[in-house]
Amino acid sequence: MSVAGAVLVWLGVAVTVLSAVAAVVLESIIPRLHALTPVTVLAGPLVGVGLALRSGWSLTTATLLLVTLLLAVTGPALGAVTARLADRDAHDA
Repeated sequence: MSVAGAVLVWLGVAVTVLSAVAAVVLESIIPRLHALTPVTVLAGPLVGVGLALRSGWSLTTATLLLVTLLLAVTGPALGAVTARLADRDAHDA
């Protein structure tokens, strides 16, 4: 299980690094937000599940999985709200 956990964690790290590089390369706010969406939708769950596999089953693991689930569920909504606010600010300026 620890090998599978390590692979998942490293995949999550790779997704995060690629998303960060894409966000730096892109110029406007909306494409940057789209580039960062995989961090909450994919990288967070990969790292969370990988860490859960590595740590074994306990109350700490349950907390880790709950936080991972909340990140995966709320991340896209927060990104959408941020994009709407950025778009509104761009039109007001």
